[in-house]
Amino acid sequence: MEFSAKDIAALLNGEVEGSSDVKVSNISKIDHPIPGTLTFLSNPAYTKYIYTTTASIVIVNRNFKADSQLSCTLIRVDDAYAALAKLLDFYVKSKPMKVGIEQPCFVSASATLGDQIYVGAFAYIGEKAQIGKNVKIYPHVYIGDNVKIGDNSILYSGVKVYADCVIGSSCIFHSGAVIGADGFGFAPNQDGTYTKIEQIGNVVIEDNVEIGANTTIDRATMGSTFVRTGVKLDNLIQIAHNDEIGENTVMAAQVGIAGSTIVGKNCAIGGQAAITGHITIGEGSKIGPKSGVMSSIKPNSVVLGAPALEFKLAMKSFSIIRNLPQLRDDVIELQKRIKSIENNV
Repeated sequence: MEFSAKDIAALLNGEVEGSSDVKVSNISKIDHPIPGTLTFLSNPAYTKYIYTTTASIVIVNRNFKADSQLSCTLIRVDDAYAALAKLLDFYVKSKPMKVGIEQPCFVSASATLGDQIYVGAFAYIGEKAQIGKNVKIYPHVYIGDNVKIGDNSILYSGVKVYADCVIGSSCIFHSGAVIGADGFGFAPNQDGTYTKIEQIGNVVIEDNVEIGANTTIDRATMGSTFVRTGVKLDNLIQIAHNDEIGENTVMAAQVGIAGSTIVGKNCAIGGQAAITGHITIGEGSKIGPKSGVMSSIKPNSVVLGAPALEFKLAMKSFSIIRNLPQLRDDVIELQKRIKSIENNV
């Protein structure tokens, strides 16, 4: 499928600079361009590549100023990165979508299926499940009893949704995600053994949420574990029982959050960060990668390190740690001098 610069500019509300009739059929990176493709420039660090690119069209910000002659056609937009996201979304949605129920699979007679649904081979849909319209359920997906899934959601191969969980509209679940497994609840006994605490709650995931591959979200002991609207979770993340993840919060891979913790809206959490249970992360906060958060933090905080410290204090601490070898040598030298002085006295 080919698109002209004029068509792309119309879609993105942009301005063409160069040939409006040039056409592209694919997308490439600006530092690894391919003739006949479209690329984009949003990070100033990659500006040098625009002068040598062989891509036919480059999306740039409106304020971009070229220092020398360009061989490509430009499309100027307000935000090149956001424009690329819009273009990719259009490209994906223009492809034919799967529809129908493949065999073999199991769909309970008591389940309700919306229009234009796709159910892949070997999928399982349990009793009284309610599946919205235009939902895509790929092969080997398990959907338990009484599960509700909103319109336009996608569950890729191997996703498991346990009984009674609720999923909103326009959500995306990547392969291996597990929604609603038991929370980690065990009562210690005097003889050193543990008694399982039954987890009778569920998971509620609101609209426009994306869950990465092999991410797990545990059901609540009682009540619900909540993932609010617009949350984006990377691969290999653990959300424990009775957690609440606020609107439009994002997390990178391997984040782990213990039970009954509330994460405010619009937070950003770096990869491998660990957050203890029964605390609150204030809205708008940023947590650096590999941080260990052991107590509640105020809204709009920026923390880093293990245990996590306020950003400036953490950077000072890291600076001291880097200097420890030299400080050790200095202390040893001072001890030698003091001993020498004492001996002379």
